[in-house]
Amino acid sequence: MLSTLRNAWKVPELKKRFLWTIFLVAIFRIGTHIPVPGIRTDVLNSLASSGTIFGFYDLISGGAFRQFSIFALSVTPYINASIIVQLLTIAIPSLEQLSKEGEDGRKKIQKITRILSIVIGFILAFGTYSMVAAKGATVGMSWPEMLVVLVALVAGSTFCMWLGDQITAKGFGNGISILIFVNIVSQLPVTLMSLFTLEDQGKITIIGILLFVAFAIILLGLCVFFSLAERRIPVQYAGKAVGSKVMKGQSTHIPLSIIGSAVIAIIFSMSVMMFPKTIAEFFPNVTWVQSVVTSKYSMFNETTWMYPVCYALLTIFFTWFYTQITFKPDEMAENLNKSAGFVPGIRPGEATEKHFEKVLTKVSLVGGVFAALLAVLPILIANTSLQGIQFGGTSLLIMVGVGLDFSRQLDSQLVMRHYQGFLK
Repeated sequence: MLSTLRNAWKVPELKKRFLWTIFLVAIFRIGTHIPVPGIRTDVLNSLASSGTIFGFYDLISGGAFRQFSIFALSVTPYINASIIVQLLTIAIPSLEQLSKEGEDGRKKIQKITRILSIVIGFILAFGTYSMVAAKGATVGMSWPEMLVVLVALVAGSTFCMWLGDQITAKGFGNGISILIFVNIVSQLPVTLMSLFTLEDQGKITIIGILLFVAFAIILLGLCVFFSLAERRIPVQYAGKAVGSKVMKGQSTHIPLSIIGSAVIAIIFSMSVMMFPKTIAEFFPNVTWVQSVVTSKYSMFNETTWMYPVCYALLTIFFTWFYTQITFKPDEMAENLNKSAGFVPGIRPGEATEKHFEKVLTKVSLVGGVFAALLAVLPILIANTSLQGIQFGGTSLLIMVGVGLDFSRQLDSQLVMRHYQGFLK
């Protein structure tokens, strides 16, 4: 990989893409240090270090939430809008037809996603403001000042979306993913400093730090393994005559990613588990609302054993659900039949569809269990002496996924320019 980067830097066009990406990422990181006026950052620092959902927000935003900068929402509204539009594409026939219209349809769906992301941005901005206000971070703020905060957050989120589009057009790969990757990597020094702070406080020893680092490396290796792992369904295509030519039959396979739906499943399950707590933040003085969330018998209480169990089960379910609606076994079987293809040993039609469903269920179960492990890791860490450490398997999974995608994009750019020697 390092050799590929070094040789790609020698290609003028690729070097220009690297410089554009670095420049745009630098602008993005500068924006994370421009604070929104009127917010008590000392309160947010304690929230971000509490090991709760606020710590995850701070990790994804690259520390922007802790400082409550104009990029505090980061690209979260765009990600939520993309997920919603993708699900609506499956549910609404007109959107599904639009997605099949090639480049023109893709641009229209992209436009819908951007408009929806701005709407979601206002909702998230108000929700974020309400949560920090309930914690006492907005004491003495008037309505006009609150409006300024909301507009600043939405404008910052929209600018992040624009930066992501520019990185996609002038750099490598998905710009939104690269921004998330940069945010997570930027918090690694903070995590290391937190470990040594705990060591100074006597909460952890040097041996404990080394064990934690070794565990993180092992988990990183597992993320790489599962990200590259795939289940291949063998497919045989029959020979056919096209005009005066006779096409020979060929054998190939359909690759199914093991954890292709893991990140989306974790986001879904996190949203479900945090929704009651978020609603409770709007009613801080209502006793029965707070008791429903904070009770020792509530599955939405992070300190109970039911919370990680329900979180894990939801992650497994959403992994299966998203895998099924993404791959669509019925369409896969129909398209395979239309292409004169078949799975060896399986009859075409309904039998092939059931075979695809069976394989997808097994794949999603394996991927769901691994995703559930990654999802509950921050909760387990928060209940140990490492409380306050911004570490989670989800962030490692995102980093690995974006890194592998960037590597594939770079390799494809080199192949197009006939620099196969650089790939050795």
